[in-house]
Amino acid sequence: MYFYIYYKGYSKLMDENRLNILNESNRMLSKLQLLSVFFEDELIYKLYLRTQVIHKLFETNPEIDINKLELFHVQFTTSLVDLLRKIKKNNENNVSLVLDEIQLTKEMVDQMDDNALTEQDFKIDRQRQALKVNLSLRKLYQVLSDNSNDYPFSKNINAFSLRYGSDFFYNITPDLYNELVQYNYNDTYHNTNAIIQRKLMGILLKREFRTEFYCGLKAGNLILEIYKFMDEDRHFLFSPANNLFLFCDVTKLSGIENNSNLSKKEKLAHELQDKIDKLQSDVVTMKSYMPPEIKSLLAENYKKIADINFLQSLSDVDVQANILKAMLNTDII
Repeated sequence: MYFYIYYKGYSKLMDENRLNILNESNRMLSKLQLLSVFFEDELIYKLYLRTQVIHKLFETNPEIDINKLELFHVQFTTSLVDLLRKIKKNNENNVSLVLDEIQLTKEMVDQMDDNALTEQDFKIDRQRQALKVNLSLRKLYQVLSDNSNDYPFSKNINAFSLRYGSDFFYNITPDLYNELVQYNYNDTYHNTNAIIQRKLMGILLKREFRTEFYCGLKAGNLILEIYKFMDEDRHFLFSPANNLFLFCDVTKLSGIENNSNLSKKEKLAHELQDKIDKLQSDVVTMKSYMPPEIKSLLAENYKKIADINFLQSLSDVDVQANILKAMLNTDII
């Protein structure tokens, strides 16, 4: 009778031990499953599935020593979960830094968008400026013909270069600037208000003062506006500093990019947006990044536990577990 009671008590204790180990094993499986979902890595998913098969083997075969399942988790799964969690935390920290950088960059772009002169602003105002210059040249012709001292220039004719010069005008060297503004005084019409080459005035009169803005140049604080005749491929410059009009050989500007009217701020905004796009793409990769050395180790571990005879050599798993634990203390992650 005493033996029977002792046996019943021992059996109940063994059943509780078995249940506790299986419950703890299920909790370990849940952790590994969540990590496999986070990393979206085939190898980790295979490790989870194989661990689940091992758990099922013990759960459905009471005759197998349940303590070996506990030993398996202690030697292998616990270290694996700890290692993956460390990598996950490290990846999340890196992603957090990148997301902060993305947010700050977006705020910079938004501020630039609020303050920047846009390409559309420039396109509209350069047409207005060309009209002002054409009207001023027509008035200058009348003033010179009448030998008048009237001021020929339209109101605020210099406002255009002041507004757009820093962002939309192209930089040139002082030497090139000086070369472009060289002229023979005897070849010009001039009065107290303006200087213009005689031949240039003749062509303007012949073309009915129909020109368009071509590009803007600057050498430090010195500004030049370049205009093109609408009916032919000839150009002239306007120097707001001294109201000078001269023919301009645009072949001397061959090294200057004049095919884009984006302001410097807009160009920078586009570059920052490209950076944001790249960082957002990097976030996806960084989230599930796995160091190659660790992937190789996980592959070895999967091969080990996939061996149908692994229970007979369970002590060998301890070697792999020690390697996993060592990984936790390295700088690889």
